[in-house]
Amino acid sequence: MDYPTNAPKSGPVETTLGEQLLLLSLDDESGSEKESTNVAFAIAAASLVELALAGRVEVDGDQVTVRDATPLGDPTLDAALADIAGWNKSKPRKTKGWIEHLKRGAVAGTTKNLVAKGLVREERKKVLGLFPVTRYPEADGSVETALRQRLDQVVMRGAAADERTAGLVALLHGAKLHGLLYKKPELKTAKANMEEIAHGEWAAPAVRQVVKAAEDALMAIIVVTTVTTTTT
Repeated sequence: MDYPTNAPKSGPVETTLGEQLLLLSLDDESGSEKESTNVAFAIAAASLVELALAGRVEVDGDQVTVRDATPLGDPTLDAALADIAGWNKSKPRKTKGWIEHLKRGAVAGTTKNLVAKGLVREERKKVLGLFPVTRYPEADGSVETALRQRLDQVVMRGAAADERTAGLVALLHGAKLHGLLYKKPELKTAKANMEEIAHGEWAAPAVRQVVKAAEDALMAIIVVTTVTTTTT
């Protein structure tokens, strides 16, 4: 896949997995983000999955290594790839560590990309006239609408999943973001279906290994984050 750049194109706007996660999490009207902590970690994990799908990284013993350091043309993914390639190999970092490390840059870069592609717009305002906040309401809903329709066909209607859609489902499942797609009474069925898709044989073994490592790491991070939030 050729990754989208910020240059305008005449065809449909292409989006990375991280951009898709962010689109699903943003409230269309207010631009506020739902499940922001979980989404941030999922976006960081999505960078690893994208790099695996492109043949740039792999996981060996839960340690992320670079197979090919050639840039992809996407600023956020290329920054993550360069970061991993330049890491001190005498101090190996596991999947969970990379997700935590990449979180801030991945979220900021993904947000910037969505603005540049015209899918959301940046709005700055003050809460109570004092506290500055930035929100990203929807500017073009066509991409998110098509995304939700494709996910629904795969998750609830049994359509075959291509590797990118299945990868997105695995990220949503690992970060416990099922609620961005479904509410009760569909939620229970959706969770079961998404778990089955996430663990299916929909990609090459090397890619599935990265996705599985990312999913497991997300689940571990989310559990710790939830416990910490609950007890503080």
